[in-house]
Amino acid sequence: MAPAHEIAHIGNVELLTPEPEKSLWFFTEVMGMTEVGTEGDSVYLRTWDDYERHTLKLTAHRTSGIRRVALRVSSAEALDRRVKAIEEAGLGIGWRDGDPGIGPTYAFRDPDGHELELYWESEWYEAPPELAPSLKNQAQAYPARGVCVRRLDHVNFLAAEVEGSSEFARDVLGGHVTEQIRLDSGTIAARWLTFTNKSYDLVYTRDLTGGHGRLHHIAFATDTREDILRAADICLDKGVFIETGPHKHAIQQTFFLYVYEPGGNRIEFCNPVARLVLAPDWRTITWTEAERAKGQAWGLKTIESFHTHGTPPVDPS
Repeated sequence: MAPAHEIAHIGNVELLTPEPEKSLWFFTEVMGMTEVGTEGDSVYLRTWDDYERHTLKLTAHRTSGIRRVALRVSSAEALDRRVKAIEEAGLGIGWRDGDPGIGPTYAFRDPDGHELELYWESEWYEAPPELAPSLKNQAQAYPARGVCVRRLDHVNFLAAEVEGSSEFARDVLGGHVTEQIRLDSGTIAARWLTFTNKSYDLVYTRDLTGGHGRLHHIAFATDTREDILRAADICLDKGVFIETGPHKHAIQQTFFLYVYEPGGNRIEFCNPVARLVLAPDWRTITWTEAERAKGQAWGLKTIESFHTHGTPPVDPS
């Protein structure tokens, strides 16, 4: 039996950028995130409603992409159990010191090569006086800058083969597949998994290049749909490349806007908060190739780059 709720949520991600200054400008001035510290070539940033110290570690690098995704577990005992399961699967890397504000972490890879880590010990954020909220049940005052993303919502990985990695996330980490796309050939082209009552936390999408360990996008949740419309205006005024949207996905019903941050990574602004998976016996929704070919629930047709762009870029040689 798969473990139940031993992964509490996605804690933070480390994103790589070849344009560190421009990417930092994007995440602070366009997205409205708050800088909380630096270390070497990395800057730590947070969304205003995150209870932990940081949400994003932005690291200068020769290319774009995602270095790793950190998952917080539900207890110290859950951490031990998941580490044992990962080691039995033969995909463990080992223990390491966590980033500032995080205790020991256990690093591992999924079958496609994406690096993840698990942790339990975490420092809860204490806002300085100038960022102190009026409501004690809020970690930080609303920044009123840029889009003001509220929280990290999900990560969409590209994978050469979706089934192996999504089954690892299901059977070893305890994710539940809420929706999926099955092609006429029987191949699974994408799977959406949740560790919580959110409709999805982690997504695996087939990488048409055959590459491994690449990123499709990182998604941040806004308070409302109107915030996403405002995000489109902000990105237009700031010269941020808008790839597609605002539209509504048929799968998961997410209202969305996709943009590229200056380092080349795809970022999604999303408003999925109306959908929760409350049924303990939720039945996976399977979309056919013909149904998927219809595109979005409404809005413009899915553009080609949505199926081809990923980071880091694939070397054409």
